[in-house]
Amino acid sequence: MQDTSPPLALEGAVTIYVVHELKAQLLAGVRDNAELRLDLSQVTELDSAGLQLLYLAKREAISSGHALRIVAHSDAVREVIDLSNLNAYFGDPTLIPAQQPGRQPQ
Repeated sequence: MQDTSPPLALEGAVTIYVVHELKAQLLAGVRDNAELRLDLSQVTELDSAGLQLLYLAKREAISSGHALRIVAHSDAVREVIDLSNLNAYFGDPTLIPAQQPGRQPQ
């Protein structure tokens, strides 16, 4: 049976200022769903506290036999996960956006 529940979406800045409020929501989602799909496409900022929260949620999912899947990444999320070299830990495909016209590759 495939999970058809909508993904849990986080929006805005996921930083030290809000992670305490998000922690209960995210851990409840992990606890209450065999597979929690997490949409981070609208996250505008992710700091080390936000990254630690995502890491904690993934660890809790693994330890309880559940799954946490990031189904959409914003540029901010992709940048922090790449910088911290945690792509393999999260194990979710991070899509690289198409090159914008007139913009030089870095």
